Amino acid sequence: MLTSFCLSPEVVAYREYALCVACVMEWRTVVVIVLVVSLCFFMVPIRVGPDKNAEDTKLFADYVAKYNKSYRHDSSEYKERFDRFQRSLQYIERLNGFRSSQESAYYGLTEFSDLSEDEFLQRALLPDLPSRGQAHIAASYYHRRSKNLINRTKRATSVPSKVDWRDKGVVGPIQSQDICGGCWAFSTIGMAESMYAIKNGTLYPFSVQEMIDCMPGNFGCQGGDICSLLSWLLMSKTKIISDSVYPLTRRNDQCKLSKLLAKTSGVRITDFTCDSFVDAEDELLIALATHGPVAAAVNAMSWQNYLGGVIQYHCDGSFNSLNHAVQIVGYDLSAGIPHYIVKNSWGSTFGDKGYLYIAIGNNLCGKIIREILASID
Repeated sequence: MLTSFCLSPEVVAYREYALCVACVMEWRTVVVIVLVVSLCFFMVPIRVGPDKNAEDTKLFADYVAKYNKSYRHDSSEYKERFDRFQRSLQYIERLNGFRSSQESAYYGLTEFSDLSEDEFLQRALLPDLPSRGQAHIAASYYHRRSKNLINRTKRATSVPSKVDWRDKGVVGPIQSQDICGGCWAFSTIGMAESMYAIKNGTLYPFSVQEMIDCMPGNFGCQGGDICSLLSWLLMSKTKIISDSVYPLTRRNDQCKLSKLLAKTSGVRITDFTCDSFVDAEDELLIALATHGPVAAAVNAMSWQNYLGGVIQYHCDGSFNSLNHAVQIVGYDLSAGIPHYIVKNSWGSTFGDKGYLYIAIGNNLCGKIIREILASID
């Protein structure tokens, strides 16, 4: 039997209403799902991105282990050093951003990267070097060079494009002053060793510790300056003796020179000058090429995180900024960035195996403020 029936208008209307409601609910569901998925895309980078602080924490732990820092078990100092370490990371990133070529200086973590700038100045440098140096400006051995005063003979002298006294075997090995502020003694004795080797053909290691212990004025590891040391050596006719007889201790001790001189010989400084080569770097190049390595006062504040390359920026060369002493052992005018070759006293793990390179020109780092040429007998 076939049964037929007809829906009333009210039923039809209700079914259409129900379908519309279902349709609206379905679209709402779709919209909600789309929004949730979209939010996930926005949230994922934030939620799973690298944790910079966690990276720095791991980096610092490795750093503390590498340099065997004494505060590794002191939670309070550890946190304080970590804060300074993070500031060094930011400074390193900024300095590397100024590199203009592959030869430019580059920066990274060093043994000094957990120090504040003030701590670095106090521990590794000589804050009062300008005041010490000021006393020599009126001395007879101090000469202020000028480009306008270069005599015709020197002006006509052509210097080699590259001079590296290390290649001639007259530059001693890199040493470390550690926490002793004796850079003034290291640079002066390093120069004396070179002068002796150039004159006699033998590189002979002289005693840095003798200078630290015996230089009048109780300078020692608390600081000194090159001109004062050379002046004392010349005026007192004090002999510089062997490092093997008077070995390095890197601390202030009683002077043992009188007891040791009876058992050993030494050499004397016979002449020296303290020269300011501001605006006269051509004379400095002539001195390096014809006379030999020189000792120099510099501003080393920007060297805290130096790893290698030629320093071109952020190294103030004013007299009042001088805070360290080094030895300049050559130069290279043929390089992409013409530069001086600088021997430091912070150990062979610092910089380029203990050396730095500073761009020639503009009195960068103060390297041409106070250069010392000496004669040895």
